[in-house]
Amino acid sequence: MDNVIEKNSRIYVAGHTGLVGAALLRGLQKSGYVNLITKTHSELDLTDQTSVRSFFKKEKPEFVFLAAAKVGGILANSTRPAEFIYDNIAIQTNVIHECKENSVKRLLFLGSSCIYPRDCDQPIKEEYLLTGPLEITNRPYAIAKIAGIEMCWAYNRQYGTRFLAAMPTNLYGPDDNFNLETSHVVPALIRKMHEAKSNRSSKVVVWGTGQPRREFLYSDDMADACIFLMGLDDNQFDNFFKDSLPPLINIGYGMDLSIAELAKLVADVIGFDGEIQFDTTKPDGTPRKLLDNSHLNSMHWLPKTDLKEGLSKAYASFRKQLKMT
Repeated sequence: MDNVIEKNSRIYVAGHTGLVGAALLRGLQKSGYVNLITKTHSELDLTDQTSVRSFFKKEKPEFVFLAAAKVGGILANSTRPAEFIYDNIAIQTNVIHECKENSVKRLLFLGSSCIYPRDCDQPIKEEYLLTGPLEITNRPYAIAKIAGIEMCWAYNRQYGTRFLAAMPTNLYGPDDNFNLETSHVVPALIRKMHEAKSNRSSKVVVWGTGQPRREFLYSDDMADACIFLMGLDDNQFDNFFKDSLPPLINIGYGMDLSIAELAKLVADVIGFDGEIQFDTTKPDGTPRKLLDNSHLNSMHWLPKTDLKEGLSKAYASFRKQLKMT
């Protein structure tokens, strides 16, 4: 990375307070980058085109990590679909366009593995994009992220920009969202198991059948992959920009497990020894979602944190949050 991005390069991390952005910020700071630009939502509303234009004109970032997004689990996606499509399209449209207008050298746009068809072959290769119907419970969010990939691709072709889209698998880690109304499965399970143990409850109820299989990547490993990608030399980085293929790469862990197995593992980490029940009246979502990580692995990048170790760190972060509230 040192050959491409100088330690004092102006680097903007959009969405630095969320799970993804906070991990990126930690990774960049750990790597010695000293000119990092951040703005909270109250300081800069990325859905406001005028504000975003003024910010880019003033700050002139050279490299941008676009991690800002409205995110949530099945419940949030099911009950607030309009917000998920509007906010995400507005955020990425404004940021991507201003990156072009202000000659940003490289942009990394963060998406999600939910962009891929609900029932495509496993593991999921990048070329499976747009080859089948999406999972209905997160379709608005997925379509917004697909639009971001297409926008990066279109700008690269028309304007010669270097905008890369990275699709991480399911993420978890420090600074996660543990609100049961809007959280993803790992933080939801951590909170449920912790509260059940604290309240001496005899059972925890988990949505769905427990049969769907998911892949989980620790957020700091995801950040490491993103920083690695942004720091590739020009020849390697430019391999992503071919007219016939979208500039897209998966970031995965390489193994998956069932939701039932995940729930048992979270229970073990927290020390909850009660019954785990599954509410089969609630949706399962996509049956399986395992990314093909071979493109990234071929460049000699591998995740460092195994699932049990990562869950322990995520639980420690949750307990820290409780003490601060």
